[in-house]
Amino acid sequence: MLRAHQVSFSYSRGREARLVLDRVSLDVARGTTVGLLGPNGSGKTTLLRIIAGILKPQAGSVSLNDVAVERLDRRQLAQQLAMVPQDTHSTFDFTVLDIVLMGRFAHLGPFALEGPADLAIARRALEATGTRAFEDRLFSTLSGGEKQRVVIASALAQSTELLLLDEPTASLDVGHQLEVQSLLTTLNRDQGVTLVISTHDLNFAAALCQKLVLLRDGRVIGAGPTEEVLTTESVLTLYGVRADVQHHQAAGHLIVTPIARTQQ
Repeated sequence: MLRAHQVSFSYSRGREARLVLDRVSLDVARGTTVGLLGPNGSGKTTLLRIIAGILKPQAGSVSLNDVAVERLDRRQLAQQLAMVPQDTHSTFDFTVLDIVLMGRFAHLGPFALEGPADLAIARRALEATGTRAFEDRLFSTLSGGEKQRVVIASALAQSTELLLLDEPTASLDVGHQLEVQSLLTTLNRDQGVTLVISTHDLNFAAALCQKLVLLRDGRVIGAGPTEEVLTTESVLTLYGVRADVQHHQAAGHLIVTPIARTQQ
């Protein structure tokens, strides 16, 4: 469904260029959940922005369903994927329903307004994320976890098969983290939504993702099934942290317990 091949990207600053991604390749099968792990500055967010067509790689290619992303206009791309950014702040004071209806723009003609069908899709997205009761509230009055679920609802309203999520549990307390985790698990399992998730939360990734891609200094240093890739050695290589990685019987997945920072 999604393929990134030998993608390289650098940000220019004056006469200097800083390489952020160095020949990164990634394959995401339909209906899977893939996690991007790596320290700050490893290129996770940049890779998501390239997949979403926000940035253009200096080398390599990204394709969706065997069509190059660069050949799709913004409307066509928005019909195939939706991105949930880390920042859920809204400059204007929209209601929750307004925020979710914004997800329908890719399916409307020029100057067209949302109709009953669009409203029904938006309300189904609210139902799916457990936020239907908030539809008349101002977005700014919601908690962090509620805002995150509403933004995911807006992405669902785009009626795409692929969601890109950048740090979806950042700044959330443990209760809201579990809510978002449960929501994404349900979307993947019951609705077949494909998920690509950038996260620093190793236990969140272990609980949710079937496959992991490990990024360090803009390069892929490991990729594969979560149970095989998330190890004591990989945590040490990625973060310079000694950790205990064990399968937790009650949780039903790997649990990572950091022990100490090592000298690097």
